[in-house]
Amino acid sequence: MRKLTILTMMLACLALTNQSCKDKFLEDKKDFTAVNGDDVFKDPVLAQAYVDYVYGLFLPANNSQSFVATMDAAENGTYNNVFTQTTDELAGETDFNKQWNAISFINNHANKYFGQRMGANIANNVWTRMKEINLFLSKIDLYGIDEATRNKMKGQLYFWRAFQYFQLVRMYGGVPLILEPQVPIVGNNEANSIPRSATSECIAKIVKDLDLAKSLLPGKWDAGNWGRITSGAAAALKGRVLLTYASPQFNPNDSRDRWEAAYSANTEAKTLLEQNGFGLFRTGGEANGKAWGDMFLKEVDNPEAVIVYGFNNAAATSTAVKNNGWEQAIRPRELSGAGSISPTKQIFDAFPMLDGKNIDDPTSTYPYDSKKFYKNRDPRFSKTFVYNGALFPYANGTNYRQWTYYWKNDKGAYVSTETRGSNASGIYLRKGSDPAASGTSNAAAGFQQSGTDYIEMRFAEVLLNLAESAIGADKLVEGLKGITDIRARAGLENKDGSYGLSSISGDRNKLFGAVLNERKLELAYEGKRFYDLRRWKLFEEDSPTAQRIGVKPLNGTRRTGLLITVKNNGMDYTGASDPLVRNGSSVPVVERQPSTYPAGIANQDQYLDYLYDNYFVIAEKDDLDPTNIPWKFRWYTEYYFFGLNQTILSTSPYLQQTSGWDSMNGAGTFDPLK
Repeated sequence: MRKLTILTMMLACLALTNQSCKDKFLEDKKDFTAVNGDDVFKDPVLAQAYVDYVYGLFLPANNSQSFVATMDAAENGTYNNVFTQTTDELAGETDFNKQWNAISFINNHANKYFGQRMGANIANNVWTRMKEINLFLSKIDLYGIDEATRNKMKGQLYFWRAFQYFQLVRMYGGVPLILEPQVPIVGNNEANSIPRSATSECIAKIVKDLDLAKSLLPGKWDAGNWGRITSGAAAALKGRVLLTYASPQFNPNDSRDRWEAAYSANTEAKTLLEQNGFGLFRTGGEANGKAWGDMFLKEVDNPEAVIVYGFNNAAATSTAVKNNGWEQAIRPRELSGAGSISPTKQIFDAFPMLDGKNIDDPTSTYPYDSKKFYKNRDPRFSKTFVYNGALFPYANGTNYRQWTYYWKNDKGAYVSTETRGSNASGIYLRKGSDPAASGTSNAAAGFQQSGTDYIEMRFAEVLLNLAESAIGADKLVEGLKGITDIRARAGLENKDGSYGLSSISGDRNKLFGAVLNERKLELAYEGKRFYDLRRWKLFEEDSPTAQRIGVKPLNGTRRTGLLITVKNNGMDYTGASDPLVRNGSSVPVVERQPSTYPAGIANQDQYLDYLYDNYFVIAEKDDLDPTNIPWKFRWYTEYYFFGLNQTILSTSPYLQQTSGWDSMNGAGTFDPLK
């Protein structure tokens, strides 16, 4: 990119190939190669296609791993797992969790999302998206399309402009506020040399755009337009924005005014959404987490889906294909899945017992049994994870059980029961999986043909945003109720009147810790954890906010998994054959899924308990993070507001660098807290 100048993307780009949002409002793609100049703003059909094209610029691509992928860790907005790996949810080294010799704008830890150099081809990045939005907003009122139609279109693009600016501000603090389409000029051009605005000015503009969107958009669309932004979605994003602005990252002095503003915004969002039929998904009932587990599979008219990214189940050969790659990513290689998502023991252990109390709380009604860790847990536990011996149903195997145990061969090397390759942690993700998913779709690419939508913002998040804002605004009773409402829908038992949280009632700091922990559980593996850790500054060892709310920081830790091995007669089993699988007429140790059970055991669930009591040994698996060096998680405080990378500063040297970062012009001077 040069001087934040953006080349105009010709309307030929509106061919929309592979840009469909889902199999609803963006499915009917048309060829716009013959459209000339401003004609698109004269025809409501063409103008609507333009709006739909902008949606496509923001949404995940075909086969994206939607639940854990974000778009703001790459310069071109490509969705990846980098930020999720910079949390306790997924392991692996990233540019933001490893040791560096120096913090510098020339290194990759100066997040490149802000922009990139202008190339020969037009890329989908921050400023091309902004250019498309600004161009539309500057032209759409000029050519006579009726006002009601224009307003709905404008409302959607005001939302996406606010969405884009919010992504930038939470990464860098204040950024240039570019609200008109810039004329592309190569070389020095004062008109296009727009400096960074104060963070407070950017937040004010984001809020103004969202208020405009809210006033212009309907509260609900018809089924054919499922997935479009509503007035409630705009209000909910405003609530998220102001909650972030009230959090310690932006509000180190804990200003109650910020919390009050966030509380008001989130109260309005909840009210507006409920007026239009949104709410917690409850179909199927709360018992055993039934409704909670099923909500990800409901599409049109899902009350939980405030902002939803649509996918379809078209075949790979279709020009309209927009599969969700999540199903394939989480399924095991034994079933031709990718087995590429490996949740950590840290999140696995975070889920409480059925009465809402932590696994190490001796006052729990359900004492934790480390040998049978899955017993009497929060119902979300078994709806989020698949562990050794747990059910992981799919269309071709409604009673399929996932086995992840190891044993040692005669050479002392571990051998996995997963003959086609295991995942890294010994734990699989069940969240968002479809028990009716086909393991044979698209020929050999198992589970690829998935149309499950990804809910970018759930109504549960709105409630948690409101609960946290209420706590910040000293409305502690309301804040606690917001948390317990989430736990009630999840199916936890209420033994103490507060779903396991009665001991923290009335304590603002402990309630902050509780609401963040609830987000960790409820929104696990939905792309939210990185932003929560960052806005609460919970990474570094001496984090004052971590100490204040009772949270262990991530620095100095390693992400781990489960290593489950087999014993026989009290000794580690060693051999060439799988100890729990019948080979002809014999089984080396004991059959894992027998046709008949021992006396006193009536079903496979009871038999699984028997296996864990007598044959499985559970240990921590510590090879998920790098093992070739003494590696531990390392976050630098400069990352709370990223510096601008050399790729942008070299072409836009007039931009102030973020304080705490260097540049070719010396130390950064831009204060992101102003």
